[in-house]
Amino acid sequence: MMQKKELAVQLKARTQGDVRIDESMSLHTSFKIGGPADVLVIPKVEQDIAAVLAFARETETPLTVLGNGSNVLVRDKGIRGIVLILGNTLKYARRDGRRFVFSAGLSLAAASRLAGEAGLTGLEFAVGIPGSIGGALYMNAGAYDGEMKDVVVSARLLEEDGTERTVPGAELHLSYRHSLLQEQHAIVLDITTELCPGDRDAIQRKMEDFSHRRTSKQPLEMPSAGSTFRRPAGHFVGPMIEKAGLKGFRVGGAEVSRKHAGFVVNAGGATAADVLGLIRHIQETIRRTDGVDLVPEVLILGEE
Repeated sequence: MMQKKELAVQLKARTQGDVRIDESMSLHTSFKIGGPADVLVIPKVEQDIAAVLAFARETETPLTVLGNGSNVLVRDKGIRGIVLILGNTLKYARRDGRRFVFSAGLSLAAASRLAGEAGLTGLEFAVGIPGSIGGALYMNAGAYDGEMKDVVVSARLLEEDGTERTVPGAELHLSYRHSLLQEQHAIVLDITTELCPGDRDAIQRKMEDFSHRRTSKQPLEMPSAGSTFRRPAGHFVGPMIEKAGLKGFRVGGAEVSRKHAGFVVNAGGATAADVLGLIRHIQETIRRTDGVDLVPEVLILGEE
């Protein structure tokens, strides 16, 4: 692989974006954890995304694409190759009647608020979910009995070979925390959603209720990657972990939240090794106490 300084020089020549060497991923993840990226690119225009993708393909350089970094844990040695950050960049939204086009870099919460202000219902569930539209589609994000598959009509994708295509929602294979993107690794450019007309005041009340529930029950005041584990069929993760006596249990700076045991939080100075050690301890404990195998929901990236 090309040396990172040369990678950065060539990427700066090809894009209008912000190109950084050895950027700490702790600055780009909600966990506030993570080693350095060899080269990190924050695009300025959509063409930058295609340029970075083409460059990575031509030079056979590993490419990692992230949204807001809200559902990931980056290991302490960081990420080799190029990291492309789409969250909170290239933000736009266009409305056409009951349909809204949202760019991949727009936050899910902002999209939810825009829909509500337009008197369209269907995205209220997303108001408190951290993360970008692109990341939300990748994971089929959901909460409070709503999820992305309920509202997505289509997605405009940039394929690995540089081809742009629009994929109908039914072909995205959206299911619990899963999408086609996890197998095909295309980059989301934007999505089209179809919503329903509703009463603005009722929509606002619903969003306020969901936001209050999150604030009162989840440890939003501490760095985390959201729910640490996927929900096993027939079980609720938080109560299982609490029943096992692990609430408040720590490995280094990583702690099982005292507010909601389904969250592992960075209680101060946590490393990725701390978090991974705590995840393993929780998994071993729950396997022993409940016979359930907990699968992490958080995406684990980077070099061991």
